[in-house]
Amino acid sequence: MKGADFKGRGTGLQPANRFEKARSVFEHIEGIDIPEYEENPSTQYIPVKSKSALSSNDSPDLALKYSVNAYQGCEHGCIYCYARNSHQYWGIDAGLGFESKILVKKDIVRQLKLEFERSGYAPHPFMLSGNTDCYQPAERRFKLTAQILELCLAYRHPVSIITKNGLIERDIALLRELALHHLVHVYFSINHLDPSLKLLLEPRTATAHLKLKLIRKFSAENIPCGIMVAPIIPGINSEDVTQIIQAAGDAGAKKAGYTVVRLNGQVRDLFIDWLDRHFPDRKDKVMHQIEQLHGGQANDSVWGRRMKGEGLLSQTIAGLFKIAVNKHIKSNGPMPAFDLSQFRGNGQMKLF
Repeated sequence: MKGADFKGRGTGLQPANRFEKARSVFEHIEGIDIPEYEENPSTQYIPVKSKSALSSNDSPDLALKYSVNAYQGCEHGCIYCYARNSHQYWGIDAGLGFESKILVKKDIVRQLKLEFERSGYAPHPFMLSGNTDCYQPAERRFKLTAQILELCLAYRHPVSIITKNGLIERDIALLRELALHHLVHVYFSINHLDPSLKLLLEPRTATAHLKLKLIRKFSAENIPCGIMVAPIIPGINSEDVTQIIQAAGDAGAKKAGYTVVRLNGQVRDLFIDWLDRHFPDRKDKVMHQIEQLHGGQANDSVWGRRMKGEGLLSQTIAGLFKIAVNKHIKSNGPMPAFDLSQFRGNGQMKLF
């Protein structure tokens, strides 16, 4: 089935949930089942409870072992997002459902405070967010990310942020104070420079121009910034990599990383449909190049290889990236180390 083009959405597809035996559809009088949504649905915010604020991972591919995710699902609508598949665990599809049914962990700040107060808790930098964007549109309403940053400041706990939304500018005062204590790193995800591509690839994110403007503004306030060029998609945005790194370096970014696209689970079908709708002339070429990165498959789950790929194309991307970083980023100096010595947890806050 070909997905519909809904304004502000990455996909109109609603693939069957692989964990569910039944599927919600509307049945016409003719007996023909159609998907749950015929038109672009309004976003639903669904409150849920969290068992723990901190999610852990044992992947050597990731710099930080822990993350905090206040929201599940994401309105940004990035067609390539690996987190789409995780929405199926909640009984929601990885396509339009992921973009329009957002789970809100309203108790996550309280849960994180309990973690900080736990006897024997050792401070360790965590990522906001490891799954879906902590500054997605839901944050404007619920302000959970802002509350988490306030908690980190009160407890002097280190935090690393990655986002592709300009809403982060709202919290510049908090970020400035955290940076003063060497407790925050900010990363912006930038994988293109073309506003028209943004509208197709990640429709509800900020433009590259705005993110670069914020890097410059934050850097002037001594808030350390880096970028992630992620994901690099051959034949779609791969030609922009050097220019992105140069622009980020000029704005003051101190660090850059990258990943190549990997189409895990149902993301593969969603992405192929997206190519068919927007880039039918290069669909086969793009898919073949993605498969070159992953040993003939659209995805690779092997640690140490899945993020950067393998083969000649992978080596070419790595080489170009390294040259660009050495030329445009290195001179800005390293990201400052986190200061873990200031932590006020383990009941210490009760003294204040």
